[in-house]
Amino acid sequence: MTIAVENTSSLIETTKQTKLAALKLATLSTEMRNQALEAIANALESSRDEIVQANIADCQAAETDGIAKPLYKRLQLDEHKLRDAIAGVRDVAQLADPVGAVQVHREIDTGLILKRITCPLGVLGVIFEARPEAAIQIAALAIKSGNGVILKGGKEAIRSCEAIVKAIKQGLSTTAVNPDAVQLLTTREETLELLKLDKYIDLIIPRGSNSFVQFVQDNTRIPVLGHADGICHLYIDKNADMEKAVAITVDAKTQYPAACNAIETLLIHTSIADVFLPPIAAALQSMNVELKGDKLACEILPNISVVTDTDWQTEYSDLVLSIKIIDDLEQAIAHINQYGSKHTDAIITEDEQAAKTFMAMVDAAGVYHNCSTRFADGFRYGFGAEVGISTQQMPPRGPVGLEGLVTYKYQMFGDGHIAASYTGTDAKSFTHRNL
Repeated sequence: MTIAVENTSSLIETTKQTKLAALKLATLSTEMRNQALEAIANALESSRDEIVQANIADCQAAETDGIAKPLYKRLQLDEHKLRDAIAGVRDVAQLADPVGAVQVHREIDTGLILKRITCPLGVLGVIFEARPEAAIQIAALAIKSGNGVILKGGKEAIRSCEAIVKAIKQGLSTTAVNPDAVQLLTTREETLELLKLDKYIDLIIPRGSNSFVQFVQDNTRIPVLGHADGICHLYIDKNADMEKAVAITVDAKTQYPAACNAIETLLIHTSIADVFLPPIAAALQSMNVELKGDKLACEILPNISVVTDTDWQTEYSDLVLSIKIIDDLEQAIAHINQYGSKHTDAIITEDEQAAKTFMAMVDAAGVYHNCSTRFADGFRYGFGAEVGISTQQMPPRGPVGLEGLVTYKYQMFGDGHIAASYTGTDAKSFTHRNL
């Protein structure tokens, strides 16, 4: 069942319970954690109707409140999305166990052995937007990686998240995993209090706007893995293939415009703009995309509106696209590095050297050549699912799956060894031999 936390003391108690459950979870075998994931998948399937009905109620309430169109699309959880999310849980169970991997195995001296072994982070605090299936993905990754998790979904998705977490807890109750390993918060006040609990929470993962991520970072001492805006670019180079350019542009903008990996700006080399832009624009407009362009783009397409400097910095999450005509590859890279959000950017070109330069110099978590930015996704990368996409410089970066949810510890095994033996005139020498 969902625990509604009414005050700080009860939130601390809830978080303590999650911490204790996480400590036990970290000791369970791979088989036990995989059995827990299968139980979660089965429970979600059994609760399918309840979850879908809860989501319908959320959508109706959100529509009445005048929810923005892109957010409404993210909120919707139909049977198809739910089926895919449940399949994702089972996919996570099939992945290699990230816990217990020996990264270093070294003899320091005879009988003195050092190991570096991967281990869970502890307790994750994940605050995400109105995308209820994220609760399923995040819980699955947390269990597989041996972490406890405290979830806080968007207020628009409260009924959906409650139904999902209820099913997850029911599934876990039949396994070796304590259901307290997964908790759900439901109010904004709880979120603010959660950010103060650095004694119990090991990592905060906010998924939302740039301003929201910045707010979280400014109001917590807990490490933050930030996923903010998805201002993605597609650059069509002078040596691009027309057929590829049209198909990739349409896919990257319209396949799911509300996604953070959909493009918001199209850059086209000036030498091909007259030939390439009209068919690309026609294909986009046939999909009801509103186009905005700089002066040169508007000269080629006089029926589109003029872009503003604010547009270059806007994540539309909708069927809107800004267009800029640029002089060369260097200008394209400079524009992306100035206005991009370090999410995912792509180049369309048959010039391998241009592609290599673009991919080396664009500062983003994902840089692509001749393919859609829509591939920036944990499931599509083979991670099973993702807790979010990190746009920070330090790892983990890009879609964060299991490998981003573990750290490591050093274990040393000796037989009466003391450090004093290795200092002074009769000091012993270290062997430092890899085993």
